[in-house]
Amino acid sequence: MKDETFYEKVYQIVKKIPVGKVTTYGLIAEYLGTKKSARLVGYAMNNSHSLQIPAHRVVNRNGLLTGKHQFPTPTLMQELLENEGVIIKNDQIVNFTDCLWIPKDQNNL
Repeated sequence: MKDETFYEKVYQIVKKIPVGKVTTYGLIAEYLGTKKSARLVGYAMNNSHSLQIPAHRVVNRNGLLTGKHQFPTPTLMQELLENEGVIIKNDQIVNFTDCLWIPKDQNNL
């Protein structure tokens, strides 16, 4: 990852989030060694929709679908997650702790 941009590093992590799991902007930033850059991770996600990046799997620290307005329709993020078995109510993941994927805990990153 040495010569990659911050966005490219974010995308490499997001591509590894398993189906049916989510992670947060902050956990990605922390994994990259820039703990206070969660907002920048959000910007990366906002710019990823023309790429093959599962941006729907990145949520805020409380499991809220804060990025939903960056998708072509306001319900697409929820639909994609629900299709993967994630339970959502009022724009928040109900089973958040069960779905949470933590990059720093993964051996293959």
